[in-house]
Amino acid sequence: MKIVVDAMGGDLAPGVNVQGAIDALREFSDVSIVLVGRKDEVRACLGEYADVADRLEIVDAPDVITTDEHPVMALRKKPRSSLVMGMNLVREGQAEAIVSAGSTGAIMAGAMFRIGRIEGIERPALAPVLPAPGRPLMLIDSGANVDCKPEWLVQFGLMGSVYMEKVMGVRAPEVGLINIGVEAEKGDNLTRQTFELMSQGQPYRFAGNVEAREILSGQADVLVCDGFVGNVVLKYTEGMASTMFSMIKGELMASTRGKIGALLSKPAFRRIKRSMDATEVGGAPLLGVEGAVVKAHGNSNARAIFCAIRQARKMVEGQVVDIIRREVTNLVLAQEEQQKH
Repeated sequence: MKIVVDAMGGDLAPGVNVQGAIDALREFSDVSIVLVGRKDEVRACLGEYADVADRLEIVDAPDVITTDEHPVMALRKKPRSSLVMGMNLVREGQAEAIVSAGSTGAIMAGAMFRIGRIEGIERPALAPVLPAPGRPLMLIDSGANVDCKPEWLVQFGLMGSVYMEKVMGVRAPEVGLINIGVEAEKGDNLTRQTFELMSQGQPYRFAGNVEAREILSGQADVLVCDGFVGNVVLKYTEGMASTMFSMIKGELMASTRGKIGALLSKPAFRRIKRSMDATEVGGAPLLGVEGAVVKAHGNSNARAIFCAIRQARKMVEGQVVDIIRREVTNLVLAQEEQQKH
């Protein structure tokens, strides 16, 4: 399979993107990679890569879309940017997937207008997998759609369920709706109407409402919400994890007894930190478009880019786009049949 890497996207581009791509080529013999970016800058970062040179291609893209540009305007004004040219390769069928650590807005707009939505999908959604202890959890949407309709959230549940089963290996994943209470009548108009629709028999297992304090408990494998709520949950969770580790470290270092305890507990803390490491997740898939799109963190290092490529590979292997396309067609037909009656 062929995967495009936006070599110029991210805070540390192109160096970490090039290194992550080479690491992925060495790990996955069935993958070819197209690095799209400023050719001279990309080549300067290559180092030793003769062992994978036959599966690495560089496409020159002189322009770069930055995070402070208006996404849609940037796409129009910079058709020769690394992101646009990379997405064109996916649209034209020359690659199955694209990985980028660039502007979230530009990736969203590019995927919508360059690659295109799956027919029947109202809105694509960003769906990061939270590095929760014990089991992976998906949060969908995490910021792509601030204002949503109930039907969109129903589709988010479908797309998240497919991804968790085919990419993350979760059998019969359960879908929960983030709300302020577990009762059906709780929440605003959006969550109440969504609860009613999800309860009417969807092609996935609906676990009901999930309160904020239960998000990381494993009550559901897929956590559905609008992009405003999802973005707040995501950033609060990231901030809380960082704060808790800092507080624990500060308390342990405050006394001799604490330092001894810290030394004895170091292996356990290391395992916990590893299980919560967002780097190992790689990024957030953008579900609902006609291609595998993975949005890596803007501050990704080479390991994170490698993991994002691994994630894209799993999406292609699991035929996520094809399954979402098929399931959403069945869902739309079922909704039309219900409306007739």
